[in-house]
Amino acid sequence: MYPEESHANLPRGGVLETMSGRWLAFPVRYLVLSMLLLASCVSYGDRTVLGIAGPALAASLGLNAVEMGYLLSAASLPYLLMKLPSGMILDRFGSRWIYCAALVLLSLCTAAQGLSALLPGAVATALLFSTRFLSGAFSSPIFPANARITANWFPAAERGLASAIFNTAQYLALIIFAPLSAWTVQAFSWPAAFYILGVLGLIVAAIFPVVVMSPLHHPLIGAAELEHVERGGGLVHIETNPLPSLSGSAFFRHVAFRRPLVGLYLFQYCIGVLTSFFMTWFPIYLVRHSGMSILGAGIGTAVPAAFGLAGGIAGGLISDALLRRTRSLTVARGVPIFLGFGIALAMAAANFTVAPLLVIGLMSMAFFGKGVAALGWTMISDMAPKNLIGTTGGIFSMIAGSAGVLTPVIMGYIVSATGSFDWAIIYVTAHCFIGMAAFALIIRRIDRIEV
Repeated sequence: MYPEESHANLPRGGVLETMSGRWLAFPVRYLVLSMLLLASCVSYGDRTVLGIAGPALAASLGLNAVEMGYLLSAASLPYLLMKLPSGMILDRFGSRWIYCAALVLLSLCTAAQGLSALLPGAVATALLFSTRFLSGAFSSPIFPANARITANWFPAAERGLASAIFNTAQYLALIIFAPLSAWTVQAFSWPAAFYILGVLGLIVAAIFPVVVMSPLHHPLIGAAELEHVERGGGLVHIETNPLPSLSGSAFFRHVAFRRPLVGLYLFQYCIGVLTSFFMTWFPIYLVRHSGMSILGAGIGTAVPAAFGLAGGIAGGLISDALLRRTRSLTVARGVPIFLGFGIALAMAAANFTVAPLLVIGLMSMAFFGKGVAALGWTMISDMAPKNLIGTTGGIFSMIAGSAGVLTPVIMGYIVSATGSFDWAIIYVTAHCFIGMAAFALIIRRIDRIEV
């Protein structure tokens, strides 16, 4: 039987005695969270590498802006379509080995993208699209699994920061892989960037099951930490003794389209539009809008990503601090969301300058604000039925993931039709207002949905 969630001030983990009698300098749950962050970073790296290698790849294969838009979004459609099935699989079979298999298959697809350079033009393009398509399908379980594992390992009063940390993978991927890929493309070739990331992903996949498992079975966790997690609302049993789930039809009738969840889906779609811009078109934007070199764009992409990472952590810290002070999930999640979207509006000012440093500064502010507001996965852990976190997270991510399908293509058409990025930036910025409206008018209040 699961404990009810408590939002009271709870003692932090501190230094905990392990089952082996040794002492750890930090709670085991943060070791697990570090592994989630690393694995998620690798999954985002696939998109980052294509954005950086895009100009060289397009020149090599003769792709125009619209074709690049379709290539940048090729992974997003299967990623979207597989979200709900992968969430159901996670709720049925657990997260650990599904996550590991996803990492292996995704890494093989990433490395295979580099092989397209060895083939003639049309065949190379076909291989790129097919491997991009498969990489989207194979990466689909990762973030619903992150939400399940976070709910499994963290009490409610720490879940905002924990979710924010694994969500910073999108920024950390840019910080690490944008400069690395830019240097690799410039020093060697664009296929080499895909090979490096593919090998790294296979290494992470080998380590993952050693570090991540249920807290009930983890060899390093002590009794004090396990009690702390369970007493604070951590769903410690969901990986080893899952509750019965609803049938597919019952889920859609009674859970999937409850008003608060619909608002949450729309909110995350708006976050996804901003994320998709930074993960796909942003390096190309720096080259075309501000005249930067590929290496300069790689470094320029990493700077806003660092601010996004800081914003994501800040949003989690603010949210958890507000929860401890107010004991209201609605206040604790809503304040960072409005603050973050307000700051993200700074990107609109980039339309009035082409100066590289000023553009990067404005985009850094916008990425910081987007990071502060990005509490969607935290709210899934707060709101989804306890036995349906994977499934609810799947449909949440599926609808939100449509932003990854639509945004690169829409921006490609806008840039092709207007010859500049000005209206494309306005399109992205407008979603800040839509996201705020989704929280205020549709979500309204954050409570656990009971089945």
